[in-house]
Amino acid sequence: MWWLDRKGPSGFSPSSTAEQVTEGIDGTGLTAIVTGASSGIGFETARVLALRGVNVVMGVRNIEAGKDVKGIIIKESPSAKINAMELDLSSMASVRKFAADFSSSGLPLNILINNAGVMATPFMLSKDNIELQFATNHIGHFLLTNLLLETMKRTSVECKKEGRIVNVSSRRHRFSYKEGIRFDKINDQSGYNCLSAYGQSKLANVLHANELARRLNEEGVEVTANSLHPGAIATNLFRHHSFVSGLAGLLGKYFMKNIQQGAATTCYVALHPQVKGMNGCYFLDSNVAEASSQANDANLARKLWDFSLDLINRCCQ
Repeated sequence: MWWLDRKGPSGFSPSSTAEQVTEGIDGTGLTAIVTGASSGIGFETARVLALRGVNVVMGVRNIEAGKDVKGIIIKESPSAKINAMELDLSSMASVRKFAADFSSSGLPLNILINNAGVMATPFMLSKDNIELQFATNHIGHFLLTNLLLETMKRTSVECKKEGRIVNVSSRRHRFSYKEGIRFDKINDQSGYNCLSAYGQSKLANVLHANELARRLNEEGVEVTANSLHPGAIATNLFRHHSFVSGLAGLLGKYFMKNIQQGAATTCYVALHPQVKGMNGCYFLDSNVAEASSQANDANLARKLWDFSLDLINRCCQ
């Protein structure tokens, strides 16, 4: 497909794979957390980072699946440093336990990849009574990032290397509800649309990265926050829609990226020297791209930050 081979300013194209965009990069000495690493692009991201020498901690909901992935990666790369820890992003208690366990391990943290997600689910509430997609895709990662941020700041100073936070968003961030974030209707079942709710959560991912980048810039710390769209990929995110899943399986090889291509932008933003110092950017196909006008709304980003903090505090009371 010729349109997948058009290279951007970075020298990479939509057809570039995660291995290609990290070729020649030595990640030895770096530690990364990858959420949702037991399947799909999360698995490929973890595999390629480990291949480049990064010590990878996989945050996975199913610990047995995580152990299986660890075995596969070590079989391919016997020297790989990789481990799995249980993490259910729809549960604040699970997020807090994961962060506490990681902190008590004494490991540094150079890279945080907020990758895990659910897509277009029927209306459901999380364990904390928050609409499931917003809870899993945004609130869980927002809380996780906040809990690990001091470790990342300390690591950047001690290692004298830039820390990187990577939010895996989606092109669907352009197709949220009309108001962008439905602050007063997060749990409104009557007006719920599964795809709009997914778009809302993915818009939140970009807004979160942008506001975090602004705050990190103000502090003058050597940690960056960016977001990205991995591309259209046939993964198990479609599992709630059998027709779409079947169509993706049938036509995916002609119109969608494969897993290796889908993980490329994440690995590029996490590891590539070209990204050094870039903060609050949105990436597509391993190149800087333009997010939606709502995603670039600084006031909306600040409002979401305050709303998210308030939601977390209310759920903890």
